[in-house]
Amino acid sequence: MMRNGRTSTIITGTLTAALLVTAGCTNSTPSAPREQAPVAKLAITPADGTKKVAPDTGISVKATAGQVTKVTVADAKGRAVKGAVGSDGTWRPQWPLRPATAYTVDVRATGTDGKPVTGRATFTTLKPKRALESGMSPLDGEKVGVGMPVQLLLSQPVTARRDRAAIERSLVVRMSKPVEGAWSWVSDREVQFRPREYWPAGQKVTVVAHLAGVRAGQGLWGTKDRSLSFTVGDEHITKVSAGAHRAVVRENGEVVKNIPVSLGRPGDDSYSGVMIAQEKAADIVMDSATIGEPGEYRIRTKWNVRMTYSGTFFHAAPWSTGAQGSRNVSHGCVNVSPDNARWFYDFTQRGDIIEVTGTSRKLRFGNGPTPWAKSWEDWLAGSALGEPITGQ
Repeated sequence: MMRNGRTSTIITGTLTAALLVTAGCTNSTPSAPREQAPVAKLAITPADGTKKVAPDTGISVKATAGQVTKVTVADAKGRAVKGAVGSDGTWRPQWPLRPATAYTVDVRATGTDGKPVTGRATFTTLKPKRALESGMSPLDGEKVGVGMPVQLLLSQPVTARRDRAAIERSLVVRMSKPVEGAWSWVSDREVQFRPREYWPAGQKVTVVAHLAGVRAGQGLWGTKDRSLSFTVGDEHITKVSAGAHRAVVRENGEVVKNIPVSLGRPGDDSYSGVMIAQEKAADIVMDSATIGEPGEYRIRTKWNVRMTYSGTFFHAAPWSTGAQGSRNVSHGCVNVSPDNARWFYDFTQRGDIIEVTGTSRKLRFGNGPTPWAKSWEDWLAGSALGEPITGQ
């Protein structure tokens, strides 16, 4: 029995120890629960349902407790709008949004908890109180001379420098042979582009005016984009000398014709300066009444190449062939024989260079497309951005 009593004691001790251990575990302090990461939230401005949004307004996208990973913007037809989010968290389109158009913004973000979050907002841009319409020259697909400028003509005056700069920033010039050029304002309603030197022969040019959504003044917005493409033909440069009474015509640097001419008589002097062939008309009636001198002359002329808005032409003048090559007897035009006029008419492209020298009357800038009447420095001074560009 003594053995058995010892044995029981040993068992009892073991149980007591086990109970003590159990009691110790029961009285310990429980561990604190893990803190949950905050849920990401998105804020999009303009907010969903906003109307009359300015087309040049950026889209603010902010994520709380997360990071924006993707922003897409599309119009009501599902066409994606190119743009990017800047360091300030504002998404800006590559070109302004279109007026009176609905857009949908879709945003993706990742929260600090690693979970994806999405957001969507739809807004509508304003309808302009005043619409800025436009036209462009040369014609789409036209082959032109090396002196031809690009003309952007506007339906409303644009006067403020910031508005002119906005229009210039919307204009893209792409060239097959990139050269330096610049836009310059020739009036409140016209801005032109010319290269620093004449265009290279064979140049291919595409111009895109991203005018839709451009703010051009108080309540004035562009509503439609414009584009055109043209090619530059062979280099045609004609130099007309009032003193020598000759017009020397060169093609790609080689003399192809030497034409006797008669220029403006004293008091009706021709303009001296670098002009371009602005347009051609096989048959027109020249009337002095159009220059404020009714009754002085009214005559039908053939093979006319216009050089100025005010009415200077290179044309056939069979009545003055006796003076051509020796005396200046015209009313300011370049008179040549019918055969030479027909040849020049057929040879000439719009934008070809015609330079007149030796008269007392200087070409006035703006008397037609006259980009070459200004030095490069003066041309640059007419740009709101004040800097040249190189074709893309």
